[in-house]
Amino acid sequence: MFRFFSSYGFPRVVASLRLCVKKLMPPPSVDIIVPVWNNTFETRACLASILQHSPEARLIVVDNGSSRETELMLEEFSEPLGNEGLFIKSERNLGLVPAINIGLARSDGDCAVILRPHVRVTGGWLGGLLAACQAPHAGIVSPLFCGSGAPDFIPITSGCSLMETFDVSFSALALMGEMHRLLGGFDEGMDNGEWCLKDYVRRAWSKGYHTCITSRSLVVCGEETVFGSDERRRQQSTFSRDSFMERWGIGRHYAIYFGRDSAAAALSDSIETIVESARQGYRFTLLLHRRQAADFQRLGWNARHTGIELVRLSPLMPQRDLLRRLAALQAAVPEVIAVRGPDGSPFPGAETAIPFEELAAAIGQNTISNLN
Repeated sequence: MFRFFSSYGFPRVVASLRLCVKKLMPPPSVDIIVPVWNNTFETRACLASILQHSPEARLIVVDNGSSRETELMLEEFSEPLGNEGLFIKSERNLGLVPAINIGLARSDGDCAVILRPHVRVTGGWLGGLLAACQAPHAGIVSPLFCGSGAPDFIPITSGCSLMETFDVSFSALALMGEMHRLLGGFDEGMDNGEWCLKDYVRRAWSKGYHTCITSRSLVVCGEETVFGSDERRRQQSTFSRDSFMERWGIGRHYAIYFGRDSAAAALSDSIETIVESARQGYRFTLLLHRRQAADFQRLGWNARHTGIELVRLSPLMPQRDLLRRLAALQAAVPEVIAVRGPDGSPFPGAETAIPFEELAAAIGQNTISNLN
């Protein structure tokens, strides 16, 4: 006998079935990779917080040529873990990125999380990361950071649980297993941070994966111990930046003015072009009139990507405010490029502003060359 459900009851049945399927599905397997070089007390506190707040994960500790004191402490932590822990020892310090790559090569879980020893995790941090990893196309996910050593990133929009971003940190980072096995490791010829990570985010994007930050996962970041000379770090950063630009091109900053009469409903295609560009590292400042800003927020366009900033112009003297905002942006970012909206409205104070079609064509051409 068949039983038919009313239009009211059917969604409830579907929801119940989805809940049952979710309960039957095994939780994703997680490997937490901790690269260690000395700092015994700091590392001990980090590992203790992992065991307390994420006991379901497998711990992969990569001892990067630490002292005997640190080595003994790591062995003490690793021994009781059994199959839930993996201790890898290098006889010398190979560097941060090679150590992370060693851990990634041994990770066969659904998700690999990189965690530096100066970080402490909090209750629910891992569940928040894993939930964000289930978002469509998510490949790289960052938690929120707090504490004295928190990275200076563009903050996530208030009230938003998940945004795409181009800025991540080795302090704490989740990588989908299928993605990192496809991409391979991080580029060991680049620096230990900014440019190496930008390169990895672009590589992930080229394979269809997005990079996100979630407010549902919070970690506490202490001050990172910095080794080596300032000059050596500057040289490495310059070399890495040049290598990145040779591989991917220059990530530019654009200021876009749509004009007073442009309606948000007619700009959805333009916004998708902007979001796709932000995924490649381009930054955007959108100068909006009051109604436009309200409509953009209503449509959720203010929370699409951290590389897109919405600036609301004063309703009293919008043109004067536009000139002031543009001058401030040009002072802060001298290479900023002014762009007219898709309808061709003039950009007051920016006679050299390029049309939106030129921006879209330039980014599209760069996209094609990078994917080939």
